[in-house]
Amino acid sequence: MIWHVKTGLKRIALTGRLAYVLFTAVVGCGSASAEDVKAFDANAYPAGVQKILQSARDECKAEGGGEVQFAADTVRILDLTGAGRNDYIIDLRNAECPGRESTYCGTGGCELSIVATLPAGGTRLLFEQQVRDYEVVPGSGARTIRFTLHGGYCGGHGNPSCIKTHRITPQPFKFTMPK
Repeated sequence: MIWHVKTGLKRIALTGRLAYVLFTAVVGCGSASAEDVKAFDANAYPAGVQKILQSARDECKAEGGGEVQFAADTVRILDLTGAGRNDYIIDLRNAECPGRESTYCGTGGCELSIVATLPAGGTRLLFEQQVRDYEVVPGSGARTIRFTLHGGYCGGHGNPSCIKTHRITPQPFKFTMPK
């Protein structure tokens, strides 16, 4: 179970076949059908995002997994830097590497990347690290993200988790564990 900071609720992480069975059961009970679910299209994103998605495919293949299945919510588009351009959060928590369920997630969380669009076009990778959860704090301008990390980032152990915040600018950043 994962404690979700924003809602204060416990959440069970579902992967693989169980998630698919539950998804199809819920869709089958409602008015939506499987055709209503938007398929993931990696080509809809700029080269900087596609590079991260290709890296995820390569990682799955290197571990002996099958064809990666990206969830519809793998890429989130929003203005994080406050510059009025699309920026991207690539969250692999719901991506599946068939036969290798732990490819993108572990005790430290799941792989998360943040890519910013630059003024002259093109993109820059700002962040790439495992996180347990994240929340974009409401506001305008440059946004702040609250990250839930492995407890080691606050000098502890795996639990409790460590909470860190960072204001997103066009400059790359990462969290490091204290020595």
